[in-house]
Amino acid sequence: MAAGLFEGQYVWHPAADDRELASVCVEVRAGRYRGAYELLAETREDMGLRAHRSLVLASEAADSDLAERWLAEEPTPEAALMWARVAVLRSLRAADAQDERARALELIALSACERATAMAPYDPTPWVARLALARLHEIREPAPQGLLTAPPGPWQLFSHILRLDPFHREGHHRFLAYFFVRHGGSVNAAWDVAAFLGQRAPATSSLRLLPLVALVESYNPSQLLADRVWEQPQWRSAALANYQNWLPEVAGYRFTPVLDLAYLGHALVMAQCEFEARAVLMAMGPYASRMPWSAFGDPEEQLSRARRACGLPVPGAP
Repeated sequence: MAAGLFEGQYVWHPAADDRELASVCVEVRAGRYRGAYELLAETREDMGLRAHRSLVLASEAADSDLAERWLAEEPTPEAALMWARVAVLRSLRAADAQDERARALELIALSACERATAMAPYDPTPWVARLALARLHEIREPAPQGLLTAPPGPWQLFSHILRLDPFHREGHHRFLAYFFVRHGGSVNAAWDVAAFLGQRAPATSSLRLLPLVALVESYNPSQLLADRVWEQPQWRSAALANYQNWLPEVAGYRFTPVLDLAYLGHALVMAQCEFEARAVLMAMGPYASRMPWSAFGDPEEQLSRARRACGLPVPGAP
């Protein structure tokens, strides 16, 4: 489907235009793991793709026994990674629901992550999965120099991930999320960490979007002129810099980075840079993500509103 054109509805599935991944998701839901093994095995040299695919597949497998069965029948690094991902998802869900089994599930998840790291020491993904669990506890490791607020957190674990992959996308996002207000952090700490991490990334990296992610997390509709924050010079400049330096890189991506495009497109629309936002939203095509739109209301309505502001068609429109 051509970008910017709609013949149906938005596609919300996180596989987006990774058709191999979408196909294997169907197999996983049917209880088959052979395709998942092949799909993950081919990512052993592409850690960003390995992280993305394993997370999407785990979300499909979390409500079944596929991961446990796979690991018991074929104990490969891919099976161990899937089990770690599934166990972490279950642990976080239980913690968020204040389930009495939360602590037991967390211990299972930690054990699963340790097994996955032992089977694939080169792979940062199990460490990133473990980092996702960090928000369940207050971790007081001191921050390195260079941060205004010097917020304590899981810096040692994050440093280990950086040694394996200095610009691991999910690793950076998981680490930043530890400092979100909804996870017990603060607005200033999240902004500080986002700025620190973004500045150390190349200008052409999607990690430069981290301050815009932190800005969405800090959004409080009850504050005076809350929707005008993106128009402030520093935030408009951040959005335009990503438009100029990162967006041209997207054409070389193996699959459409829908979530990153959504954050950039949203920031440009809020900054009243509709011309630039139009190009970003067109690059997304029909694919959609819940964030950042859901922070402002119904995600489909918010995305359609942004597209209309840029003169783009929306699903169902004549």
